[in-house]
Amino acid sequence: MSIEYKLTYAIDTLDKDPVKKTFKSFWELEEWLSEEIERRIEFTVAHSPYSLSEEDLEALQENENSLITIEEV
Repeated sequence: MSIEYKLTYAIDTLDKDPVKKTFKSFWELEEWLSEEIERRIEFTVAHSPYSLSEEDLEALQENENSLITIEEV
């Protein structure tokens, strides 16, 4: 019996319909998640009317990490 992983990734803390995906291996989950976090942060940076500092980018990363839930199924 193999372990699968269920990922739930919200847009924000009030998201009622977050992205839900199931992965057969943890490395697949990590690869997809890394790309998705990068995509979301790049979108925020590209659409920000302000110049963002390293602290701002770290805060964005922390915020994205807080929106992720991973479970074994």
